[in-house]
Amino acid sequence: MVRVRFAPSPTGELHVGGARTALFNWLFARKMGGSFILRIEDTDVERSSKIYERSIMESLKWCGLLWDEGPDVGGNHGPYRQSERVKEGLYRSYAERLVESRQAYYAIYDPEDREKQIGISDTYPEREIQHGCSVTVKFRIPKGGYTEFNDILRGRIRFENSSLEDFVILKSNGFPTYNFAVVVDDHLMGISHVIRGEDHISNTPKQILLYEAFSWEIPEYLHLPLILGNDRTPLSKRHGATSVEYFRSKGFLSTALMNYLALLGWNVGEEEQIFLIDDVIERFEPHDLSNKNVIFDHQKLEWVNGKHLRMLAREQVRDAFKDFLAYTGRKEYLEKVEMDDFAEDVIEICRQKVNTLEQLADFAYPFFFDDYEYENNYVEKYLQDEKAGVIISEALKLFENLKDWTVEGVEKVVRGLPEHLEISKKKVFQTLRGAVMGRLVTPGLFETISVLGKKRVLERLRRTMKMVEG
Repeated sequence: MVRVRFAPSPTGELHVGGARTALFNWLFARKMGGSFILRIEDTDVERSSKIYERSIMESLKWCGLLWDEGPDVGGNHGPYRQSERVKEGLYRSYAERLVESRQAYYAIYDPEDREKQIGISDTYPEREIQHGCSVTVKFRIPKGGYTEFNDILRGRIRFENSSLEDFVILKSNGFPTYNFAVVVDDHLMGISHVIRGEDHISNTPKQILLYEAFSWEIPEYLHLPLILGNDRTPLSKRHGATSVEYFRSKGFLSTALMNYLALLGWNVGEEEQIFLIDDVIERFEPHDLSNKNVIFDHQKLEWVNGKHLRMLAREQVRDAFKDFLAYTGRKEYLEKVEMDDFAEDVIEICRQKVNTLEQLADFAYPFFFDDYEYENNYVEKYLQDEKAGVIISEALKLFENLKDWTVEGVEKVVRGLPEHLEISKKKVFQTLRGAVMGRLVTPGLFETISVLGKKRVLERLRRTMKMVEG
């Protein structure tokens, strides 16, 4: 049975590279009817944080990457935590087994210089500890020969044992090192496939040697190429914010982010770019992943997000927008805007022009609030034009008498104005657009006027007319 895991360290927010790794593990588990496990690797006591742990878990849930098992927490699966397993003495017991079989030993360090190793012992060095020495457990690298493994994407990879040095598996504080804890945990959890970033390739020979020392079955490995920035260096903070939490706060949809991350290394179909992850699970094959590094393209992600934003049903966009406002604390919206039919109509016409929920919030603002300012470009090009008063006053007369406030009814009135006033269509349309919205880029003019409603349109035209009249 396929059993995979995602094992982040809670030392920061969930990076998009980590999210992609989690996604490919999750896809493989779902495709094969297996299990996707979350394990928090928090043995780095100084850097690990419960805040980051909660952030990572929340980001995974938002992405839809729910794990299948773990300790029961109020009826839900919590993650496995290495720190809790340390308390059980789990790793120490396995380290001692290796010492007993002489495949590991106690390394003794100078009391004055904890970095300076002064001896080794095959038995517990109690006397040295009493004299202030610190002690770790080190694994013995076999002399001669080589260690190799098959990578699903890269084929056979070999390391000469002479290139490796004995390494610590249990630190002086009783906590396991990364390579040791990973092997013990993966074995006890029955992990069949290890899918992770290629930066772990150098760790793999040490881990395989540990598997062999215990005579345990070795899982299959797949090391994903790194995600790079535009300068072709590993994607990091110097390329801008790169966490899932950041993209969520900027109004990206989880479905779009998962869609885009899947494209970074997986050719879903020759022409297929936009899809829902649940719809492509059956097509996922680890062998189809690319072994080449990929570039993270913010513009492409935004394009994908725009496509998803326009794919959603009205109520789905409304709910996503509402969740975004709550997540980002946009108080002006939360306090004053009801997600009613009017809001749905506004969102519907605005989402055609934007790519993110953040852009939607900014773009839709003049629909919901009257405290917007007139753009300088509108004032200079149209409001200060000698024809502005004529256009607005005539529109007021016609709109006051208009009974059919549908898009079609509004369109008939507005389209008749340029010919009636003998003024260019562009000047008429843009003058009215700015008069009711304060800006020159809006949804379609007829839709905008219709959705705003007769009362608000008349109020705004009158307010703008006062500015014209001085």
